[in-house]
Amino acid sequence: MLAILPIDSGRYGTKEMMNIFSEQRKVDYQLEIEGAAAISQSEIGMISKRAGKEIFKAAMSGKITAKRIKQLEAKSDHDTAALVESLSEKCSKSARPWIHYGLTSNDLVDTSNSMQMRDALQIIEPKVAKMASILAKKAVKYEKIPAVGRTHGQHASIISFGLKFANWAAEMAKHVERIEEIKERILICKTLGVVGTGSLMGVKSLEVQKRASKRLRLFPAEVTTQVVPRERYAEYVFELALIGSTLEKIAIEIRNLQRTEIAEVAEQFKKGQMGSSAVPVKRNPIKSERVSSLSKLVRSQVAVSFENIPLWHERDLSNSANERFIIPTVSILVDEMLETMTRIVSNLMVNEKRIVENLYITKGQIFAEFVLEALIKKGIPRFVAYKDVQRVAFEANDKGIQYIDAIKNDKAFSSNLADKEIDSIFSPEKHLGASSVIINNVQKSVQNTVKRFI
Repeated sequence: MLAILPIDSGRYGTKEMMNIFSEQRKVDYQLEIEGAAAISQSEIGMISKRAGKEIFKAAMSGKITAKRIKQLEAKSDHDTAALVESLSEKCSKSARPWIHYGLTSNDLVDTSNSMQMRDALQIIEPKVAKMASILAKKAVKYEKIPAVGRTHGQHASIISFGLKFANWAAEMAKHVERIEEIKERILICKTLGVVGTGSLMGVKSLEVQKRASKRLRLFPAEVTTQVVPRERYAEYVFELALIGSTLEKIAIEIRNLQRTEIAEVAEQFKKGQMGSSAVPVKRNPIKSERVSSLSKLVRSQVAVSFENIPLWHERDLSNSANERFIIPTVSILVDEMLETMTRIVSNLMVNEKRIVENLYITKGQIFAEFVLEALIKKGIPRFVAYKDVQRVAFEANDKGIQYIDAIKNDKAFSSNLADKEIDSIFSPEKHLGASSVIINNVQKSVQNTVKRFI
């Protein structure tokens, strides 16, 4: 069968992540839930130990296939019923009545969703940590390089080039913290039956759920309807969208800094790579653009996940179909984005010479903040000093002359500042402020957060 979506064709997504959302893996998850429930029930005397062990063994045998379930589903038109029937085929007549005892379809669906999210986060979280570590190291590497700080797309003041990386590193480390925080809320095991009361199993249903949760490395649901509250899924989708947005923030900065007019960084350009089919000299930031593109798609899933929160009564099916898309899509694409951005940043080409050159393309006007400060320290009222700094800057721009020369030739400045003082102001290395301290604080914080992953 021809692939319809790029995910299906293997264009996006690692094999490890794709496997989590394969048809057979979903079946295996749900069979594991059946096995965990049965063995837990047998441990507390709800069903016989023999039946529990037999069901558990059959469920974990690896002999029940998605293909066989599809064959049975073609008759019953019910995927869970087909799974239960396929499990029954592997069990003795005496054990069959106790398969799926006290459970409902969404006990399998929702708990298997949690298992998928659990395993997806086991892939994503170390990659987020690795990204934070790489960025922190880049921050330290470039901490002493003065660079143009831009606001509104305009030159604003001088920053440490490493501060860009420190900002990103800190946020990626926060994502590691967020992932840890949400696990207990989103990785939920639910085995409480039709409307969340544990009706067939009674009070003992809570003990069954507790034991099954432990086996499945999940957290027992506190209270549910027939389904796990969809706020939990929305939080998972939202966190992955947050990660995606941080990655896009990095991608957009790289794309902008790679513009021909700025040229401070560039994605690695491999031997034999083509930038444009028509213009041989182009080196397009296509990988960063890919991250931006995928991030838009991931964010769009947040709105749908929020729409799934209000369901009718104890549940309806208005969430079911779209969730088959949402959870795999955000997991696979964020994993892809992390892989891509890790390669981009690891191999990023930084043009230190151009970074320095760009400081002076406004002919020294980037130092205006520090000229203003110098006048204020001489006792000039801020508003008066501000007007003079602005006036001379605009005049120098119109005349195309260096800002430092314009200042030295204007009485508002020459009467308050000696040439030596003015020269000192126009040294970019002196204006990095607390950048080094900030960067080193970030590095220590990141190291502490990610140390168990690196």
